Amino acid sequence: MTDGSENPLLTSTSLPYGLPDFPSIEPEHFLPAFAEAFARQLAEVEEIAANESEPTFENTLVALERSGDLLGRTARTFYTLSSADATSAIQAVYEALAPLMAAHSDAISLNPRLYERVRAVYEQRDDLELTAEQQYLLERKYTGMTRSGAGLNEAEKARLTELNKTLASLTARFERNLLADTNDLAVVFDSEEELAGLSEGQISAAADAARGRGLDGKYVLTLTLFTGHPALSALTRRDSRQRVMDASRSRGQRGNEHDNTGVVRDIVRARAERARLLGFDSHAEYVTSDQTAGSPGAVRDLLFRLAPAAAANAAREEEALQGLIDRTEPSPFPLEAHDWAFYTNKVREAEYDLDTSALRPWFEAETVLTDGVFRAATELYGITFTERTDIPAYHPDARVFEVHNENGSPLGLYILDLYTRDTKKGGAWMNSIATQSELRGTAPIVVNNLNVPKPAAGTPTFLSLDEVTTLFHEFGHALHGLFAVVTYPSFGGTAVYRDFVEFPSQVNEMWIYWPEILASYARHHATGEPLPAEVVQKLHATEKFNAGFETSEYLAAAWLDQAWHRLTVEEASEEIDVVKFEANALAEIGLDRPTVPTRYSTTYFAHVFSGGYSAGYYSYIWSEVLDADTVEWFHQNGGLTRANGDRFRTRLLGVGGSKDPLAAYRDFRGRDAEIEPLLVRRGLDS
Repeated sequence: MTDGSENPLLTSTSLPYGLPDFPSIEPEHFLPAFAEAFARQLAEVEEIAANESEPTFENTLVALERSGDLLGRTARTFYTLSSADATSAIQAVYEALAPLMAAHSDAISLNPRLYERVRAVYEQRDDLELTAEQQYLLERKYTGMTRSGAGLNEAEKARLTELNKTLASLTARFERNLLADTNDLAVVFDSEEELAGLSEGQISAAADAARGRGLDGKYVLTLTLFTGHPALSALTRRDSRQRVMDASRSRGQRGNEHDNTGVVRDIVRARAERARLLGFDSHAEYVTSDQTAGSPGAVRDLLFRLAPAAAANAAREEEALQGLIDRTEPSPFPLEAHDWAFYTNKVREAEYDLDTSALRPWFEAETVLTDGVFRAATELYGITFTERTDIPAYHPDARVFEVHNENGSPLGLYILDLYTRDTKKGGAWMNSIATQSELRGTAPIVVNNLNVPKPAAGTPTFLSLDEVTTLFHEFGHALHGLFAVVTYPSFGGTAVYRDFVEFPSQVNEMWIYWPEILASYARHHATGEPLPAEVVQKLHATEKFNAGFETSEYLAAAWLDQAWHRLTVEEASEEIDVVKFEANALAEIGLDRPTVPTRYSTTYFAHVFSGGYSAGYYSYIWSEVLDADTVEWFHQNGGLTRANGDRFRTRLLGVGGSKDPLAAYRDFRGRDAEIEPLLVRRGLDS
């Protein structure tokens, strides 16, 4: 243990943009730093609450925004590590910290004197000469404290605090269990023959993963966060495909020390009780009441509107796959979930003469990044990227880029962490290490994490088409974090409604197939030849291909999330069989097709049981309504132009969380979004 003078988290960093000095930070530095940060902010809040002067926007709201600077910096530093490089020491800190963080948050949001001061300012809001951003901050702060339980009596607050601590511990346990079980269930193959169908680069990555586990001579396929796996589309051996799928679907429900079934039940019960305490019938009602959706009913209406057409499309797709098996296999068999991706690729080859797994040599990671992702951003927004190898990140694989505006002024830092490892959680995400705020004089530092298998040293990294999509998607979040220009820290970066936050990232996916961008990055790594025009045409022709499966697996997960979180206290208190509950939920929405499993099953549904999407996984399709409508606008207005980029940046990305998101959308689009472009995109319009 070190004292405060030796703790790098408690001293100023000399690195550009205030980037934490990660190489000097050890796991044992965090809890003392958090303790100091908690104490400092509580002292700052006490000074605000005890102020005997009449409450004003300046001495209450602005003072609150100034508080907690050390805590914010320490927390963003820690959670970057706990997601991307969760060593056993970091995991231990995470579990110890979770209830402490919940208790600290409650100590502020439930402070009665602070709440009275905020409410006093709120009640005189119409008489104050506030800017639009100040007015919105006041509304959001008052609403947030009210929704957090500030108006409850002392007994109710005590119970709420206990529930929040419990939930913090439970969600941390869920994440720990999932990471451990995902690592334990990585599929070990004894021979290269068992991986027949995979590319040389994929086999190299599997061999490298095995060596990293001390399994020289073997091959390891690590699991992805979602149910499927990229290798399923290429593995020719059916037994190998089945092993991968079975391992993926068994996570968190094997009855071992990493089992999440009991954890899920406890989380659902605690969330339902907390919602009741706060005046709501269910956790879903509590969450959606402060989102653009407004209610669980609105979410249900959208999901159930889309599900029948998606299910019908999936049924037609399954019939085609079964027909292919019956025609081509010497001993035909009924299609199963682990076969879908493989035979979908076969149908794509047969009907469109397109094998997407064979396109990897055209998607070399560095070229996709610099000549695709970065170039689209430069063409649209005028920003440029310079790699800073002199600035250390939190892991050797994480690369740091400095971002500049078109006029050369500094914008912030972008960090890309591409490769999978056992200490990184599954999936892909964006997070901020720092957000822009005029009040604090800070600039943004944003991180993108993916989980691409790392090939052996000296071997190029080739991406699948799905991984290319993921990189563009997550970079859309990064742009949102980089471009937000706000006064107050509460509005910095991507601090918007959960069911709006996916919108900018989904819009950024449109540049994947934009002609000049695709021609720039989709070049064969050995010859430099662009992706042939006929292949590009086939990619466009297959944009709706397999849409029934993709929409169905997503909608199934979105409804599963809603089903768990629509439970009342009484319903959640029953002894729930997790497997039966999931089956019943999928049957209710008509998406219980065995060959199309839900994208995330309950016991490994990290988005909702350890992430921030509880009762909010619907956000992707909800945001896609805005996304599809926006893509139509870009096509109608000339596409990839600086004028269009400036409009989108200024009116949408640039406002961060400082404005009602739907008002910002109307300002950009000139009207509310229409659903028809989404229906056409997903083949749900017939």
